[in-house]
Amino acid sequence: MKNNYPSSRRFLKQNNNHENTHQRFKVLSMFSSKLKGSESNFTRIDAANPALQGMGALYLRGSKSMSDLVVGHVSENASEKELRTFLRVLIHHSSLLSRADLVLIYSSASAAARFGALVRFECDSFLQLFRIGGELGRFTELESGFSRYLAKREVGEGEKEPIWGKKRGNSSEGELTRSSYGSVLGFEASELDPEDTLSGFLVHVPMSLRRWASYPMLLGRVRRQFKHMMLVDIRDTLILSDPFSRVRNRSSESLFMWSNLDTEPTRHHHGKRNSGKSQDSNSKPQFNPAVIVGGSRGVRRFATAALTEIVRGVIEHKGKGRNSVTESGLVNQLVHSGHLLKNINLITPTEPLAELSSLGGFNSVDSASSSYLRLSDYFSVVQRGHSSGESGSLDIDEVVMKEICASHKLYSSVYSDCLVNQ
Repeated sequence: MKNNYPSSRRFLKQNNNHENTHQRFKVLSMFSSKLKGSESNFTRIDAANPALQGMGALYLRGSKSMSDLVVGHVSENASEKELRTFLRVLIHHSSLLSRADLVLIYSSASAAARFGALVRFECDSFLQLFRIGGELGRFTELESGFSRYLAKREVGEGEKEPIWGKKRGNSSEGELTRSSYGSVLGFEASELDPEDTLSGFLVHVPMSLRRWASYPMLLGRVRRQFKHMMLVDIRDTLILSDPFSRVRNRSSESLFMWSNLDTEPTRHHHGKRNSGKSQDSNSKPQFNPAVIVGGSRGVRRFATAALTEIVRGVIEHKGKGRNSVTESGLVNQLVHSGHLLKNINLITPTEPLAELSSLGGFNSVDSASSSYLRLSDYFSVVQRGHSSGESGSLDIDEVVMKEICASHKLYSSVYSDCLVNQ
């Protein structure tokens, strides 16, 4: 009987010849638009160019090599509006792109084409802001934290090149190339999981499960490049500040996960047990798999163990409705089993992953915009929540866009939706 269990080693030995990838991503270049003015100070790669060893699409090649990596998966039911909100919060509110590379994993080739055009536009707009801000000398006035992308280093000072895409040619360094920003790229799940590992166990493999089969190849090939990694669901979360602060001073085997809001193991962030919960709930908090952050070894080991646990769990549920298996249930089963995480330093969460709709002040667009500005003082990442479509329900995307557009008038010169919000 053939052994269908996944092996991370097998993934790393896959043939690297992905000639068809270039053709699949040609459609992305149709949506590209040239930046106005001179581009001599920018490194801007056409989206049809592969990002890594013949795979992926590179939307933006960073100014230097980064020590942190954010890997976001784009689920089948994610919308363009939700992805746009995620990107703008990450770039303009948290400024995380000044310290990390961003990798997006798409569920299919059609999703890569559809979302790739949007990501390309956001990267172009990001560079336009650099050019306009640099020409006007207005970087330091950007209240959104955009000035964090200015690197404090001397002209001609060397920087380690990013691993993504082709290396730069020799060119004179200008003010903008001395800035500090990471790379942005995307992969189809089929590139990272060419065997569609879980298809032999499930009739339909949702992206929430297939992403775990995509991690071994990706994280394995970049394992020596990054100190810290984060796995995040772009539809369900917003990154407001720096989640890596949780593990930055910890070992490479560290791993941090937030708990679910309804199974909070502590109260008021003071380490006191919640007497209203059962003893079992207190001893076994339910972890939220939407965002996971840790040292590079901790995240890689957890991803490999999670894939094995998913296969084992699906096999156990055979005949009991295998497609009823949930990512949250399997990840929590993995965490609480203990023996599969012997080589991981799991940091017990002290607070749940907050949801915007449950926070005070989010009962209208105007009050929510004011509250949103203060959130990063308390939360590095939050669950965005989704509009129910009911009358009076709050549109989180509208709140976020209004705050970002209001943060500086330069944004209206780049983002047409900011003109609408004025």
